[in-house]
Amino acid sequence: MNEVTVIGIDLGKHSFHLHAQDAAGRMVFRKKLSRQQLLRTLANVPCCRVVMEACAGSHWLARQLAGMGHEPRLISPQFVRPFVVGNKNDFGDAQAICEAACRPSMRFVSPRNEAQQTVSAMHRLRERLVRERTATVNQIHGFLLEFGISLPRGAALMSRLPTVLDHETLPPRLVGLVVRLHAQVHYLEEQIRQVVQDLKASLREDDKGRRLLEIPGIGPITASALAVELGDARQFANARQFAASIGLVPRQYSTGGKPTLLGISKRGDRNLRRLLVQCARAVMQHTASRTDALSLWVKTLSTRRHSNVVACALANKLARIAWAVLARGTHYQARALTT
Repeated sequence: MNEVTVIGIDLGKHSFHLHAQDAAGRMVFRKKLSRQQLLRTLANVPCCRVVMEACAGSHWLARQLAGMGHEPRLISPQFVRPFVVGNKNDFGDAQAICEAACRPSMRFVSPRNEAQQTVSAMHRLRERLVRERTATVNQIHGFLLEFGISLPRGAALMSRLPTVLDHETLPPRLVGLVVRLHAQVHYLEEQIRQVVQDLKASLREDDKGRRLLEIPGIGPITASALAVELGDARQFANARQFAASIGLVPRQYSTGGKPTLLGISKRGDRNLRRLLVQCARAVMQHTASRTDALSLWVKTLSTRRHSNVVACALANKLARIAWAVLARGTHYQARALTT
């Protein structure tokens, strides 16, 4: 046991597969443990680096291991896959995690605390509720369209629906069905409103979130998502690394010394990237009446690039500003034009 320097864990719901290596990369032991046995076993192992994929349950386990004195490390799953040797199995995955963790250039994921995990759960719940609301509204629209009634999409359908049901001749059972769907939409909207209120309350308790709200275009939803995703902003060496981690930098396909830049890479957190692009579009709507340096940059870029390209470029800039605000512990200050 004293020879163990790295332990790779392939996480599961009920069973965990461990692969331990020494400093030379030789296997020390392999074990399959239950959830109860895992913590007891690792508590009796001398302090070492314990590595696992960043997935469900990994952040909780990382906090438990840190309390035991171990050095927990989380790796993104796509960085582990190339190190799997032979056929895929649980012990092979644990060994691949060890091999990936020993690479000097490997990038790790910062473990989240309980507050960050809670905010992340609220974001995922809000996304699901919004999807269910959209699906329910579309279903109402489809049912009415089958009976020759065409209504506007979105919120306009909900406001005009009671009038349509009163004046149109429809089967009674269909009316009852649409009424139930209408009530479900109102229920989902109330649930979404309560989740947003909880997110705003968590921002008021977080200094990082309050500073992120000072950035143009960034609202409570995006600020709380950024605070969770960035966590310890110093895990990224610079602002470009953070923008690259969420897929807002050009995808490169260069060879023979000839650089070739394509569209954005679209890697990382799709939801955060979407929120930043929406923030960028919100800023673009008000640049005509503003005279700060950021607005001038957007207006100048808009004269020679498509609005979609400008939105992605501005989202990249907003991500870099957010990294600078959190990494340096400063507040956003709009830069005035220099004459």
